[in-house]
Amino acid sequence: MKLKLALVTLSLMAVLVVTVIPVQAKDTGFDEFGYNYQARVFAGLADGVDRVLDGTVWGDPTYANDWLVMKWSKGWDDARFHGASWTSDAWETNEWNGMNPCGSQSVWHYKIIWVGPELENSPYWREGGYAIWNQFEVIMDQGIDPSIGPGHMFFTLATPNGFGGP
Repeated sequence: MKLKLALVTLSLMAVLVVTVIPVQAKDTGFDEFGYNYQARVFAGLADGVDRVLDGTVWGDPTYANDWLVMKWSKGWDDARFHGASWTSDAWETNEWNGMNPCGSQSVWHYKIIWVGPELENSPYWREGGYAIWNQFEVIMDQGIDPSIGPGHMFFTLATPNGFGGP
C-alpha cells in the first residue's frame, strides 16, 4: 500500500513538473528596465526609461515614480535601432500615469511622428502640431497636471492626429 501511494505521489509530481515548470520559465521579453524590444513597447516606472534605475529620469526625480507606457512603430524601430532611413511610418506614443501615492499626480499622453528636417515645410507635417528633436512633430499633447493648472489641458491636437503617412 505504501509503495502504491509513493508511486502515485511520484507520478503526480512528475506530471506537475512537466506541465507547470515550462509555464513558469516562459520569458516575457521585458528587461529589468521595462523595455520589450520584440513587442516595441516600454511598460514600467519612468525611472527605467533612461536605462538607469536611480530614482530619476535623466537626473530629475519629478516623474521617476510615474507609470509609463511607450509604444513605437516598426518604422520607428527600424530607424532608431537598426540604422534604416526615417519614414512617415515612424511614430511613437508616451502615456504617463502619475496617479499613485509616490507619483507626480500628472496623467499625460503624447503622440509623436517623424516629419523630416523640413519640419513645418514637410509634406508629413500636420496642422496644429509642434516641432521637437529637429525632425519630429508632436501631434497630440494632452492631460492633467496640477502643477500647471486645474482640469484637463490640450497643448496640441493636430489634424489629423492618427498615425501613418499622409
